[in-house]
Amino acid sequence: MEIIRLENVVKSYEMGEVITHALNGVSVSFEEGEFSALVGPSGSGKTTLLQLMGCLDRPDSGRVLINGRDVGQLKSNQRADLRSEQIGFVFQFFALVPVLSAYENVELPMLLKGMDEKVRKERALYLLDAVGLGHRVDHRPDQMSGGEQQRVAIARALSTEPLLVLADEPTANLDTANGKQAMDIMQRLNEETGTAFIFATHDPRVVNYARRIVHMRDGLIVSEPEMEDILQTAD
Repeated sequence: MEIIRLENVVKSYEMGEVITHALNGVSVSFEEGEFSALVGPSGSGKTTLLQLMGCLDRPDSGRVLINGRDVGQLKSNQRADLRSEQIGFVFQFFALVPVLSAYENVELPMLLKGMDEKVRKERALYLLDAVGLGHRVDHRPDQMSGGEQQRVAIARALSTEPLLVLADEPTANLDTANGKQAMDIMQRLNEETGTAFIFATHDPRVVNYARRIVHMRDGLIVSEPEMEDILQTAD
């Protein structure tokens, strides 16, 4: 089932007199349960595309539809509700709340959503155990390694049982071993829960896990043969 579709999306940014054309008419869709990578060099538009899919920004023109709803027609509070209910995020710099424990960080999205306390506790503990941190529930981010913090972020992204998790360069600040562990965990949770994962990355480690690769260049999605040539060069 299709969960998200972008139709002829255009997005530009103005900084003084300089206009940057981030997306130049992108059309693409994603199905539930996907494990896909947006790949391209810096400035290709992949992070902008991820932000539009995450309802963090609006296109200048074109449409972004999530479960058939045109995000551009929603008010800011409606977009916030959509994010909290259907979308999880994993960021390059983890974005954990520093004064909260691992448990509290995972619980927070459920608390904001108004979920029952018992349900919050059961799900937070289940997810922390699923990412191998059942023994670290009371530790704050400054008491954990980068790899452990990213695993907490993965658990947090899945806490509200979203249809879609968006991950922006999730391995960029991890060494090889921790990057592989994070990808192994996300791949396993994708298979177990059916939650779709879409990554924005230029890391071949992430690309090798993806079951679908969408290559971007100059704000456009490029053809499949060209994409394969570029990936081979990157390896």
